[in-house]
Formats: sequence, structure tokens, C-alpha cells
Amino acid sequence: MKKSRFYDGRVYHDDEVKKRGMQDFGARDAAFLEFLSQFITDERKRRFEEVLNWRTRHLTVVLEDIFQPHNASAVLRTCDLCGVQDIHVVENRNHYDVNPEVVMGSTKWLSLYHYNETEYNTPTAFERLRGEGYKIVATCPHWDDFTPEALPLDEPVALVFGTEKEGLSDYAIENADMHVQIPMFGFTESYNISVSAALLLYTLTNRLHDSDDIDWRLSEGERNAVRLLWTRRSLSRIRHYERKFAEMHPEFG
Repeated sequence: MKKSRFYDGRVYHDDEVKKRGMQDFGARDAAFLEFLSQFITDERKRRFEEVLNWRTRHLTVVLEDIFQPHNASAVLRTCDLCGVQDIHVVENRNHYDVNPEVVMGSTKWLSLYHYNETEYNTPTAFERLRGEGYKIVATCPHWDDFTPEALPLDEPVALVFGTEKEGLSDYAIENADMHVQIPMFGFTESYNISVSAALLLYTLTNRLHDSDDIDWRLSEGERNAVRLLWTRRSLSRIRHYERKFAEMHPEFG
């Protein structure tokens, strides 16, 4: 999962997300954040805090083998707007590339995790998510375990979306902990994936916001890690700042 990706005309690395996204926030990271913060505007910092107040990892999204970039890119844009920080992209047969005209810069603020090291990567993604405490929820038009209004949210939930024509793989459906169905009342068999994601995420995030007993917000350590990620991605000469910081703080070398 170390492949470089081009987002919004800039290169971001999956290992950057892993190291600077949602992992432990130590003394080196704290010092680096303080150093970098002097190079962004107060307005940008205030905007970070406004958005962080609504960011969550209680919900995450898994895209399994999506082959139409505009659909997957629309899902990423929805994730940002609904406050979902983490997106897991499973590439089995299909390689995913961001459509910059659709994402409208949203990938700059998201943590994307790619699974593409083997021929079939869905089990790896599920294993990782379960290890992080998520319940796997398959989005299926023909399984009626739960509606979006009734889906349990007492534990973190990973919503899995499948390909546009075939839907989720048999493995994803059979190995999910729960299934969710968006009610439909017409002749068409299913919603477009981007529409499904928008309906589900809007409903579920509103339920979280209205909840008094679900701890859905980021912890302070997670907020700091995201602040660092966003600050790094706000600076066009990040390698220059990294070198300068290393010169000033050899104790972190």
C-alpha cells in the first residue's frame, strides 16, 4: 500500500497517510505541527477547527473494485461533506484514479487507504477494519437486514459499496456483519453508487449528530494527527519545510 497517487495535481503517498494520518501523535509530530502552523494563515487554521468539530472515524467507507472514476470520486466528495475522514479503496480487478473535476479538491482533506498488493484484496481490508473495531456493513439492494434509519451505530461501522453493475462480491456479502438496504419504490433495481453513498452517509451522520450516547467525534490525538495531515497538504513546498525542520530539530532525526 505504498503506491503514489495524484490528487488535485499533487502527489500524495499512501505511506504519508499511514504515518501522518490517524496514527499515534508523538512529540516529533507535535513539534512538526507547531513548526508548520506558522506558514499557514489564521483563517485556514480557524477553518480546520470548524471542520474538525464534525469529523468522524465512527463511520468509514469501503469502495470495492469501483471502475468508474466519476462515481467513486463523487463518493469521496460526499464523505468530506458528511465529515467521514477515512476511505478504504479495494482494487481487485480495477485500478482507481481520482476524477479531479468531480472531487473538487476533497481528497486533499481525506485519508485514503489502498488495497492492491494481491489479486483479491477484500479479505485484507476486512481483516484490518475488524482489527480496528469496525462492524462490516454491506450495502445490498436485495438484503433487508436494516434500513439506514435502523442500522445499529453503537459500534464503529464500515459501509462497503460495490461495483456499478455487479455490486459487491460474494465474499463481501457473505462475510459482512450486517447488511443495509435503502428502500426503493420504483422499477429500477438499485441506486447509483454515488447516490447510495450520499443517502446513507447523510442519514447516518445526522443520526450520530443527534445522539447523546455515541462517542463519534475524533479524540484530541486524532484531531492533532488530522491537523498535521491537513497542514502538510496545505503547503506546496512541504519537502523544503521537512528539511528545515530536521535541521532545527536533530533530536528527532
